[in-house]
Amino acid sequence: MRVLTQDGGRVHASTQQRAADHRPYFFLSYAHTPGHGSGTDPDMWVERLFRDLCGHVLAMTDLPAGASPGFMDREIRSGEGWSERLGEVLATCRVFVPLFSPRYFASEMCGKEWHAFEQRAIHHRARSNQPAEAIVPALWVPVPPSQLPGSAERLQFNHRDFGDRYVTDGLYGLIKLRLFAQEYERAVYELAKRIVRVADTVRIDTGRPVDYRLAPSAFGSPSSGVGAPRPMRITIAAPTRHDLPDGRNGDYYGDHPQDWNPYHPAAARPLAYVAEELVRSLNYQAQITSFDEESGRPEGKSPPTTPEILLVDRWALQDEDRRRRLAAFDAEDRPWVTMVVPWSREDHQSRAAEAELTEKLEATMPAKMRHGRTFCRAAARGVPTMEAFGQILPQVVEVAAQQYLKHAKAYPPVTGGGHGERTRLTGPMGPMGHTSYTPDPHDPATEAEDL
Repeated sequence: MRVLTQDGGRVHASTQQRAADHRPYFFLSYAHTPGHGSGTDPDMWVERLFRDLCGHVLAMTDLPAGASPGFMDREIRSGEGWSERLGEVLATCRVFVPLFSPRYFASEMCGKEWHAFEQRAIHHRARSNQPAEAIVPALWVPVPPSQLPGSAERLQFNHRDFGDRYVTDGLYGLIKLRLFAQEYERAVYELAKRIVRVADTVRIDTGRPVDYRLAPSAFGSPSSGVGAPRPMRITIAAPTRHDLPDGRNGDYYGDHPQDWNPYHPAAARPLAYVAEELVRSLNYQAQITSFDEESGRPEGKSPPTTPEILLVDRWALQDEDRRRRLAAFDAEDRPWVTMVVPWSREDHQSRAAEAELTEKLEATMPAKMRHGRTFCRAAARGVPTMEAFGQILPQVVEVAAQQYLKHAKAYPPVTGGGHGERTRLTGPMGPMGHTSYTPDPHDPATEAEDL
């Protein structure tokens, strides 16, 4: 490839530079298999799959020499920061390929990788209001539907496009048995085609590398186990375009409180639905409500029915009736409700009125403003960008869930009827509070401090 310089001279573009600048087509996310004393590498078959996929992707694209079409953690060089390198690739790769197996969904690290990539897709949809489905799953070992977390269950993907034997045996079964060599080649070829097609048609924005020390798992907390999503309420305290304070710009509002979009114009979607996606990415089932409709709940004096995130627009306090109801809400002891106050530093009206609105919020809701961990207080003081909102919401969600477990009604113990089966408590964190869970006495969620 040749390019013209300003003085008319010709220079050769560096093939090595093109390779260095290349974003990997795919990130292969897999669960490491523990060794069993035989001396052989238990993940050698996963590495073979990776090499086969890379070969197909190279053949199907115009990648330059030296550019790696994919990434797996074995690509990390000795001496290179492991966590930093993973975060960097997950922030730039085009497609995420999770290798499904029962061990995969039991892996907290795999859940963190999934979460890191999915946040990019969520923020892309928030900014553009366009689909961004760039996760292409592959079956290493078939997984029963009951073992799939919500993040995997929601994927719209037809595995039968890769062959019937692939569906029944997975890539591991095909790669191990020579009898199925042809089926293996077909499945890998079709998977590579899908990766390239998605990478070329779904162009999600690059993101910031994730800090793995803080990143949650898309499969839920380790103690909750893999299964049905847990409930989480998202309540919006905001005006509509029909009852705005005098002079307030209506571009941030719609016909319902749920239409509030504080990060307009950088974000194209209402915040409630972005929050819903972020909550779902943590294996929760989200229910969106309006504070104006839900504020009559008597939960402050009785056990809660679900943990809750309260999203407050400071302009909502300009309505005296709503301000009075928010003050009454704050006066009740509801530690399972965490408050987040989004605002945009690009909203000139909000910036001009920030001191006045903040003072009014502090006077109205002193408990929510002053109690809790450092990041909860930061969320209540104001979250100025969509990126900051995406970073802080998982933390306040987990605080709400922990406090809910502490204050929810204790249900009578039941057993499944089998001899020696571990006793379980029914409720309160199953879907809408009806399925069972097994509390872990060592889980900090059951011993969280009062916030």
